[in-house]
Amino acid sequence: MAVESDMTVIGKKLPNFTLPDVVSGKTVSFESEKSDVANVVMFICNHCPYVKHVREQLVELANDYLPKGVKFFAINSNDVEAYPDDSPENMKKLAEQFHFPFPYLFDESQQVAKAYKAQCTPDFYVLDSNLTCIYHGQLDDARPSNEVPVTGTSLRLALDTILQGEKITFAQKPSMGCSIKWKEQ
Repeated sequence: MAVESDMTVIGKKLPNFTLPDVVSGKTVSFESEKSDVANVVMFICNHCPYVKHVREQLVELANDYLPKGVKFFAINSNDVEAYPDDSPENMKKLAEQFHFPFPYLFDESQQVAKAYKAQCTPDFYVLDSNLTCIYHGQLDDARPSNEVPVTGTSLRLALDTILQGEKITFAQKPSMGCSIKWKEQ
């Protein structure tokens, strides 16, 4: 069953995070790595068909906007015991296979996903340099079950608006995807 983003975080300051990058083996601190232009935080995973549907566009989008000063951070918060395809070892293999130009971070405690009120994979946030969420929503209208091409239109419009020094005034549509796989309490 598909789940939508919780849109209540738009306009709110979100917390810094420090997580391990499964590719480099280094710890990444959002505070020290963030851009003064815009920062895309995306909750993704390996196994979800919604993420698989847009993976190539995520790489293309990042390659288009990294030279413009936008930073990208991909986070997997899924319970890897229940979903071994999302393990750090498999995350690393996938990131290398698709040549992710951004860190692929593992949120083992799930605290970052909870703090960001992430609900689904993929789930996209754009934060300014003050960690205020200025965009939260979908990549575009494409879904695995429809014939809409994957273009990144919604997220690209948000980033272009920010790069032009303007405020986002258009309606932000929630992302849709697999629920985050929470650990049993």
